[in-house]
Amino acid sequence: MDFGRVTPAELEELDFKLPAEPLFNKKVLKGKPVKKPLCYLGCAKWGRKEWIGKIYPKGTKEALFLPEYVHHFNSIELNATHYQIYGPDTISKWDAAAKGLDFKFCPKVPQAISHFSNLSQATAGPKTTSFLEGVLAFGKHLGPIFLQLSDKYGPAKRQALYDYLASLPTDLQFFLEVRHKEWYEDEAMRQDLFEKLQELKIGAIITDTAGRRDCAHMHLTVPKIFIRFVGNSLHPTDYTRIDDWANRIKYWLDKGLQEIYFFMHMHDEALSPDLAAYLADRIEAVCGLQVKKPQFVKE
Repeated sequence: MDFGRVTPAELEELDFKLPAEPLFNKKVLKGKPVKKPLCYLGCAKWGRKEWIGKIYPKGTKEALFLPEYVHHFNSIELNATHYQIYGPDTISKWDAAAKGLDFKFCPKVPQAISHFSNLSQATAGPKTTSFLEGVLAFGKHLGPIFLQLSDKYGPAKRQALYDYLASLPTDLQFFLEVRHKEWYEDEAMRQDLFEKLQELKIGAIITDTAGRRDCAHMHLTVPKIFIRFVGNSLHPTDYTRIDDWANRIKYWLDKGLQEIYFFMHMHDEALSPDLAAYLADRIEAVCGLQVKKPQFVKE
């Protein structure tokens, strides 16, 4: 993922410290840990040829990428659904690869809705229905569904966004990612957004990437988190950033966080499993939660 990418020189100057805990989160977290919080870790795609010989056995064919992927991660940020609407037949085939596993597919709303419609019922409604009819075939393997808006979609269009979000089925968990800078620059607008999401029980995606520190807003609008982390090819700061995340997640768990969805991105995706494995180790050491992690091919 190239969102928020910076030059090597800029990277050396960045302050990656996570923002202070917002007072807003006290509205959402109950203050006491839950008995069995859930933790899911994954990447954005299973079809990475760079992983052949790394976590996929040498000679693995593309048709076997997903069956291999589910042995290394317990979730996926499913970007494939962003580019086209898949019907139940295709979704069912993907779902079969995770049969018997505690695995979550977290599909991304198609760009035909998120980027190329005005989110009105007339334009987005039928497409949303088709999209949801497809992903419901994941059954118990369906995780949160996430809507990523274009960086051109600003607060001036918020009413259309709020109306669209209010039209979504309440028995499914949705998360929203906004990228237009005005959502973050105007404090009143930012609070309005988070309060609306809390009212609708829709999560706010936290995106941690070098060039857009505003997107690491740290607000929880539901007692669940959906983090999109963009590393920098195993730069030393990647590891200190993961350490900070493990500590913050522990704090949230102590306050009542119920579910964790953490998705690893890298400008060089060949390296995503390396940092994902480090994250899994830190989550276990700091938070006491065991999560499936990549197993590397032995030479």
